[in-house]
Amino acid sequence: MSERPAESHAQRYTVAVRALCEFTAKAGDLDLRFTPSPTAQEGIAGHATVTGRRGEGYQSEVSLRGDHRHLTVRGRADGYDPARRRLEEIKTFRGDLARQPANHRALHWAQLKVYGALLCREKGIEEIELALVYFDVVKQKETPLRETHAARDLEAFFQDQCERFLLWADRELAHRRERDAWLATLSFPHADFRPGQRVLAESVYQTACTGRALLAQAPTGIGKTLGTLFPLLKAAPGRALDKVFFLSAKTPGRRLALDAVATLSGPASPAPGDPPLRTLELIAREKSCEHPDRACHGESCPLAAGFYDRLPAARAAAAGEPMLDRARLRELALDHQVCPYYLSQEMARWSDLVVGDYNYFFDLSALLHGLATENQWRVAVLADEAHNLVDRARGMYSAELDQIAFRAVKKQVPKPLKGAFDRLHRQWNALNKDQEAAQPDQDYRVHDDPPQAFLLALQQLLAAVNDHMAEHPEPLDGDLTRFYFDALHFYRIAELFDDDAFLFDSEQRTPARGRPGSRLCLRNVVPAALLAPRFESAAAAVLFSATLSPARYYADLLGLPESTAWVDVPSPFRAEQLQVRIARRISTRYRDRQASLAPIATLIGEQYRQRPGNYLAFFSSYDYLDRALEAFRRQWPDIPVWAQERRMDETARQAFLDRFRDGGEGVGFAVLGGAFSEGIDLPGRRLIGAFVATLGLPQVNPVNEQFKERLAALFGDGYDYTYLYPGLRKVVQAAGRVIRTGDDQGVVHLIDDRFGRRQVRALLPAWWRVD
Repeated sequence: MSERPAESHAQRYTVAVRALCEFTAKAGDLDLRFTPSPTAQEGIAGHATVTGRRGEGYQSEVSLRGDHRHLTVRGRADGYDPARRRLEEIKTFRGDLARQPANHRALHWAQLKVYGALLCREKGIEEIELALVYFDVVKQKETPLRETHAARDLEAFFQDQCERFLLWADRELAHRRERDAWLATLSFPHADFRPGQRVLAESVYQTACTGRALLAQAPTGIGKTLGTLFPLLKAAPGRALDKVFFLSAKTPGRRLALDAVATLSGPASPAPGDPPLRTLELIAREKSCEHPDRACHGESCPLAAGFYDRLPAARAAAAGEPMLDRARLRELALDHQVCPYYLSQEMARWSDLVVGDYNYFFDLSALLHGLATENQWRVAVLADEAHNLVDRARGMYSAELDQIAFRAVKKQVPKPLKGAFDRLHRQWNALNKDQEAAQPDQDYRVHDDPPQAFLLALQQLLAAVNDHMAEHPEPLDGDLTRFYFDALHFYRIAELFDDDAFLFDSEQRTPARGRPGSRLCLRNVVPAALLAPRFESAAAAVLFSATLSPARYYADLLGLPESTAWVDVPSPFRAEQLQVRIARRISTRYRDRQASLAPIATLIGEQYRQRPGNYLAFFSSYDYLDRALEAFRRQWPDIPVWAQERRMDETARQAFLDRFRDGGEGVGFAVLGGAFSEGIDLPGRRLIGAFVATLGLPQVNPVNEQFKERLAALFGDGYDYTYLYPGLRKVVQAAGRVIRTGDDQGVVHLIDDRFGRRQVRALLPAWWRVD
C-alpha cells in the first residue's frame, strides 16, 4: 500500500492515492459477492471506450501530486474535461451495479475526492464536478454518479486522510531507518563461508549493486539460500530496496528461506534478538482459510464480518512481529478475529522480505507484482530452484476446457444460465465438426488460433454467471464454480494468444459411457514475453539452481534481459567423492524396457552387495518402476526395498524419507522428476548411491512434437529445447541427492547407452569423473 520514501534518508513519505484511500477509507465487511472482474484487457478497453466518447480537449491519465506536511500523495486521475471542470474516475465492472457493497463505493468516492483536491490545488479551481463513472464491459453502458464540491471542502477531506495516514507513515519511516541501519551492519552468521558460497554471495551482491539480472548455477550442499539472501539484504540499504521477494516452487524451499532469516537474526547478528526486518510467509488461500465451507462475506463468515473495522489493530500487531510465518500470522489473525489469508495479503504491503510461491510474482494476477507496480516499489527478486520456472510459467499461462466435464455441469446449471450454456455448447460442437472435416480420422488436432465465435460465446457465458452470482449471493454448485474459474482463465489466456508463444490444440475424448467430446488446450510454449516485464520491473533479479545449463536455454525461455550475468560456481566437491558409472550395455528406451528389467536388477543388487547401505533408484514412470521393483524382488528377495506410490500425501512422503536413516540398508524406488528427485537432503550414510534408469526425456507425443517444431523455428534447437535439456536437468538433480557435504562418498549409475554420447556428457556437471 505504501510507497518507499522519496530518498533513502529523507523524512518524507510518498504514497499513491489509491493506497492512501485503501488505508483510510475502507470500513465494514470483507465482501466478495460483488466482484467487478473484467480481464485486464477488458478493463483497458473499457477505459479507452469511455475516454474515446469524450469531446475535444478531454485529458486522460492526468498526473497529480501534492504534499501535506512530510507526506507526498501522487497518482493518475482517469480523465478531466477542462471545459466542464469535470474530473472523472472510471471503474469497469460486470453484473448488477445495484448490488455493489456500500463500502466499495465509499472507497471509490474517497479516491475521486483526493484527486479532486489535488487538481483544484494545481489549477486554482474553487469548485469542481466529480463524476464516478461505472462502465459495464458487457453492455458497454456508462452509469455516471456526479457530485459538485467546493475546493475548500475537498482540501479539508484530503488533509483529514493525510493526517490519519501520517500516524502510520511516521511509524514506517522509523522502521525503515532502523531496518536499513541493521542491514548495513549485517555480518555473515558463520565463521566462514562454505566452499563456493563466497563466490555465489559476491556475484549476488554485485548484481544487486548494478541492478542487473543474474543466472547462478551453484552445486547442491553449499548453502545457496543463505548465500543469496544474505548479500541481497546486505545490499538493500545502498540500493534503496523496498522489498525482497524470495520465490520458490515448493514448500521446502520456502522453509529454508525462513530458516536462513532466523540464522541471520541469531547470536552473530548486529543486534541479537528480534531484528527490525519484517518477514512474511505467503500461504495459498485453500491452506489458510479457517472456514472453507463459508462464503467470503460478512453474512456467512464470522472472520469477514467487520473485517476492515478490525484490520487496523490486527495490522499494527502484525507489523510489530519480525517473523510472520504461517503459524504466527494465523495466531495473530484469530486473536483479532480477522481472516488469516486476507491479513497476509495486507501484510505483503508492509513486510521487508516476502517468502512465497513463484505465482505471487509471475502469474497473470500476481499479488506482489501488482503491488510493486502500483506503488513503484524498488524490489529485488530471488527465484529459488529456478530450473522449475520454465515449466511453472508455462503452466501459469496455459489453460484447458473439457467438453465432457462441461456437459455434466450444463445439466445442473440454474435455469437463468441455460441459454448461455446452450450457446457455448453449439459453438463447441461446431468447432469439433469443422476440425473433423479438415482433419478426418485424427483425434489430436492443432488449430491456427482460438475461434472468435467460440470465445464470444464463452465471454457471454462468463457474463451470465457473473450476473447470476451478483443477484444470488449463495455459493454456486462446486462443479459449476470450478468450470467458471477454468473458463475465466481460458478466456484470459486466449486474449494473450500469439502464434510464436502459444499452441492451441484439441483432443477427441471418448468416455466409457456417453458421447465423445473434445478437450481444448491453450498451451504456452515460450513464456518469455510474459515474464520479461516482470524481470524488467525488478531492481535486481537472481535466479539460482544447481542445474541451469545451458544458460541460453533459460535466458531464451524466461525472457531475461540481454544484460543478464552468468556465474557457474565451482563445485566444492572432489571427483574422488563420487563414482559415476555409465551402464552402456543397457537401453531404457520404451521399446527396450522389458528387456532392461533383469540387467537393471542385477546392477542394483551387485552394487548393494559390494557396498551395503541406502540407495535410491529412479525410473521414468510408475509403470516402469513397478515392473523393475517386481523384477528386483524376484532376483534379490533378501534386500530391503520401499517404493514411491502414486498420490502420496505428506505423511507418506515423510515415511518414505525416514527409511533413509544413518546406518540403514535398502533401496528406495522412485520416479524421476517426482518428490524425491530434488529438494531433499540425505547427507552422510543416509544415502550412499543412486541409480538413474532413464535420460528423463519427456514422452514423444503429438504435443511435444509441436513444441519441438515451434522451438526449432525460434531457437534452432527444437529437439534439445524440448527433450534433451529438460531430461538431463532431472537426471542431474536426482544424482545430486548423493553428495551433500565435503565428507560424503557415493556412487551414481547412469543406466542407458545414450549417457555415453558426447553431447549428453557435456551436460553433466564438470566435476564428475565419468567411467
